[in-house]
Amino acid sequence: MCGISGIITFTEQGKTFIPLIHHALLTLNKRGPDAQNVYKTAKIALGHTRLSIIDTSTASDQPFMDQSGRYVLVFNGEIFNYKVLAQKHLNGVALRTTGDTEVLLQLLIKHGIDCLKELHGFFAFCFYDLHCGTAIIARDRYGKKPLVYYTDTDKFIFGSEIKSIEAFKPSLSIDKNTVYQYFKYNYNPSNFSTIYNEIHKLAPGHYCKIGEGHSQIEQKSWYEITKPNPKSTLTLTYQESQKRLISLLEDSVQERMISDVSLGAFLSGGIDSSVVVALASKHVHKLETFSIGFKDNPFFDETAYAELVAQKYRTKHHKIILENKDLLAHVFDVLAYIDEPFADSSALAVYVLSHETRKHVKVALSGDGADEIFAGYNKYWANIKIENANVLTKQLVHFKNLIKLLPASRSGSVSNKIRQVQKFIEGLSLDPYQRFIRFCAINTEEELEKLFHDDFKNKLVYTELENIEKELCHQESKIVNTNDVLWRDQQMVLPNDMLVKIDLMSMANSLEVRSPFLDHRVGEFANSLPENYKIDTQMKKKIVQDAFREILPEQLYNRPKKGFDVPLMDWFKNELHSYIFEELLEESFVREQKIFDYQYIIKLKQRLFSNNPQDAQAQIWALVVFQYWYKKRFK
Repeated sequence: MCGISGIITFTEQGKTFIPLIHHALLTLNKRGPDAQNVYKTAKIALGHTRLSIIDTSTASDQPFMDQSGRYVLVFNGEIFNYKVLAQKHLNGVALRTTGDTEVLLQLLIKHGIDCLKELHGFFAFCFYDLHCGTAIIARDRYGKKPLVYYTDTDKFIFGSEIKSIEAFKPSLSIDKNTVYQYFKYNYNPSNFSTIYNEIHKLAPGHYCKIGEGHSQIEQKSWYEITKPNPKSTLTLTYQESQKRLISLLEDSVQERMISDVSLGAFLSGGIDSSVVVALASKHVHKLETFSIGFKDNPFFDETAYAELVAQKYRTKHHKIILENKDLLAHVFDVLAYIDEPFADSSALAVYVLSHETRKHVKVALSGDGADEIFAGYNKYWANIKIENANVLTKQLVHFKNLIKLLPASRSGSVSNKIRQVQKFIEGLSLDPYQRFIRFCAINTEEELEKLFHDDFKNKLVYTELENIEKELCHQESKIVNTNDVLWRDQQMVLPNDMLVKIDLMSMANSLEVRSPFLDHRVGEFANSLPENYKIDTQMKKKIVQDAFREILPEQLYNRPKKGFDVPLMDWFKNELHSYIFEELLEESFVREQKIFDYQYIIKLKQRLFSNNPQDAQAQIWALVVFQYWYKKRFK
């Protein structure tokens, strides 16, 4: 796990930017504090910051060159089956190291982009041919490892994070359509666009080739997430499918145990992380496990369930009990690290968990990805209940306005349940496509119309926004059932919300996180299953729960999934109140920006502190994140 950065130049002017590679690497230091190295020629510079996990010797430091001196690689990630691939493809090749970097380099030399289909793991890399002056950049199937790039007539710049490209001091402007999408979803949902017009994402499962002297970049897909096929013939019974899932996850966990440094696991007390810990405990004595509890929020504290699993599998368990002040202490660490606005407030909890875990281990297994693949979120349950709604349930739409009067918010268990019921009733009157968008979004189109300043709205191209929405949500394909929703979430929510959160917050603490549920073989198997194997009106993540019921404590079952709600409302009222409303959202600053309608912000603040705040908490947090980001870069 590392950070990569590079520049490939096309002109003499482009070459003048090469020395800035050292500044770019400094921005990625937390991703790789163990070693920082640069390879330079007259035309290119490739940089690497290393978090040493496999073959920790300096022999595996990067940039890594083959013995002929023709090829060079900078690589971020892990290839878990690299030993198998070396035996299969590299007999007769004298390897100088015992790590996966050299194996990947040799596979690319021998097979080119075709070798990616055999890789198990996650990665983002640049492979450069010095003789031909050409490069390949590529990204893993689900987009677990990020890769962004900038190009103009003089140069092509890439990096693990936007801040590494900003270090080259290119001229950058805000992409207003991305700003609009950010405030709709509280994160940037695009696989291709960033908050800047000039910086782009390499999409998950994509690659591109950079030819000598060419600045025109075309992304090409090397992997597509398997689309559920309702007409396919089911060959496995439910019981057989459970056995197959167990086998696949056992293999996935075992592969992810490979490490030359200390390894542990997150243990939340939920089903997913508990399954991972149960399987990982077979391969290591006294696996170190980590959970966080919340002293000031006992409703969300699930450490008792985590301890049951830790006791059953005799792990060396670390229970980290936090107060609200402990979370608050890291708010500005999180805000300062993110490169483009990202308002999923649970990122703060992931940051603190990673921060504490890194004190003990360098690698942590997690249960991430299971919800998006096996239908674990409440919105999937709501969707399937709407699909199977009886006449009586459908009548609830007539009480929509009345129920909207009930106090709803994210800051309490009862008020949050009311909020969920309101959204459920709203979904009853929407078609499947509109419902998918509404269940993903924080703000509606009507709210966004009120949020933005007229000057900002006049510069939006609404036809482009419509096309972006169609692309994001794959409108060309009908939503027939929850399987279709999962397929879309795996391409939008998974890579751009959940995986961004895990990557940024773990890397900010120099911790590698591995997610066995995101092995592509597990995902492809899940997408081959019928909807009712994964979810019904009684149970979410059905096959996961049933397959591992015998090896998990009984108490983990038949209880609500609580998650964790960061105490934003308390901070808005107290510790952060003056900073937010007298600085970030101060009237003259907001009016000067001409992005937001200040009168709407006043109304949003009034709603926030009323008895019925609705989603105002999340909406204000999105503004806070954006304004902090904006001030840091444009003020």
